[in-house]
Amino acid sequence: MPKFFDIHSHLNFPDYENDFAEVIARLRETRTHTIVVGTDYESSKRAVELADKYEEIYACIGIHPVDDPKQSFEVDKFSKLVSHPKVVAIGECGLDFFHADKAQDYERQKELFLAQVHFALKHNKPIMIHARDSYSEIIQILQQLGSSTPKLRGDVHFFAGTLEEAREFIKLGFTLSFTGVITFTHDYDEVIKNIPLESIMSETDAPFVAPVPHRGKRNEPSYVEEVVKKIAEIRGEDFETVRAQLVENALRMIG
Repeated sequence: MPKFFDIHSHLNFPDYENDFAEVIARLRETRTHTIVVGTDYESSKRAVELADKYEEIYACIGIHPVDDPKQSFEVDKFSKLVSHPKVVAIGECGLDFFHADKAQDYERQKELFLAQVHFALKHNKPIMIHARDSYSEIIQILQQLGSSTPKLRGDVHFFAGTLEEAREFIKLGFTLSFTGVITFTHDYDEVIKNIPLESIMSETDAPFVAPVPHRGKRNEPSYVEEVVKKIAEIRGEDFETVRAQLVENALRMIG
């Protein structure tokens, strides 16, 4: 049983090429497990390779909404990856109108997102949602899918929306995950305090946004402990209770 669970990292990125063994050693020392998330086919394939090799790693496979607008979701290729028993989610998929113009790119992004939603439903996997400046649009899409898709579930990664938006996602059966950003800003406190602990996940989004006291350095999954500590502090709850529940939430999501 892991002590900590980082549900969103990118150990498949080149940032870890020079000291990967040391990063894995720190995962083991801290008893941290992580879901390594793909942003395209190649990084998804790499995530599966890492999951196959390391007990502490699981894989999430999919296409990021805006990293490469020319990419489509190639079902045949991803069907081969999803058969691996340690593929636990589909994504990161969603909508991003921070890096792209909504008027010009909405239909392409929506089509790419829905392709992955339907793939996740077919294979009974949760989805890992990437959302920037697009919470209301994603909520609307998920609501339109509605009761016809009772198996649809997942996590809204790096949640930065309002409490109202958080509650809408929770109603739809989704959890919300928070990163090291919560250790150096209070922008997320209201949401973290006012949603059920069962609806919260801890993540690093490594190599990005390292938490205090590692801020400014490359992030890594073993630093997720700092996120868990901060969630407990913000909620005014016992650290051990929060730690155990966040692990249970992650294990419930990945089945």
